[in-house]
Amino acid sequence: MMVQPQKLAFLGLGVMGAPMTANLVRKGFSVTAWNRTPNSIGIETVEKAGAKVVNTLAEAVKNADIILTCLGDVPDVKAVILGENGVIHQAKPNALIIDFSTIGRDAAQEIAQILRSNHLRFLDAPVSGGDIGAKQGTLTIMVGGTEADFQESQPYLQAMGKNIYYCGPSGSGQAVKLCNQVLAALNMVGLCEAIALAQEQNIDPNLMIEVCSTGAAGSWALANLGPKIVADDLNPGFMIKHILKDLRLVQETFKNSDKSFAGVELADRLFKIVQDLDQGKGAEQGTQAMIRAYQDNE
Repeated sequence: MMVQPQKLAFLGLGVMGAPMTANLVRKGFSVTAWNRTPNSIGIETVEKAGAKVVNTLAEAVKNADIILTCLGDVPDVKAVILGENGVIHQAKPNALIIDFSTIGRDAAQEIAQILRSNHLRFLDAPVSGGDIGAKQGTLTIMVGGTEADFQESQPYLQAMGKNIYYCGPSGSGQAVKLCNQVLAALNMVGLCEAIALAQEQNIDPNLMIEVCSTGAAGSWALANLGPKIVADDLNPGFMIKHILKDLRLVQETFKNSDKSFAGVELADRLFKIVQDLDQGKGAEQGTQAMIRAYQDNE
């Protein structure tokens, strides 16, 4: 007996969601896509790849077996999944919702519980790798939920990512992702200060990046974002407003802890300096724009 291919819906066609959707289509999956903002450039991206774009969330998810979401902050995810006209009211029973947003452990566990009581399944699957990883299909994906749902999701996750990890029950993917964001934020502090130090010593920052990338200080940020900083390319792969949202979630997580998280507080302060530049438009620049906190405060 031939098994019918599962139908996919993808909700959220932004910097990450659009190329992720396109990669699913290129791998042979049939995807119906929807975006809250109808004039998004991501719509053109997924249509060129071969996805079907519809005008309403209900139309996107009504026949879908797998519903994938890539949105912004906690309120966005809750509105799309749990809202009055959200997935919870439109999806067919036993559909699997996979959310790639970064929303923290508590929100993921809450959403999973509400969906479960409405006969729907949920995986929290935040991603790392930026727009480069989304375009190239090399994302790291950290998944929380039941192991059975994780196994079912494998073909779709592998179409979008290179490193797929099952982290444990609901909320576990989010927990690992917040650790990732601490590393990313503090790595950016180190990167910006290393570039500033190279310039202070009249060393070509590109030389510093080339040399240090081969040693113990090598990192994804150094290799990929270091050259952008030197070239004054501050266009976003991951916006400052988004890392600040993630750092807010981190700080909410440890607010009752007696441990010191001075590094997180420092990174948060530096990103906020840049966020407020250009009448607040600094928030739309990439995280590598942290370098402006050093340049503008000399």
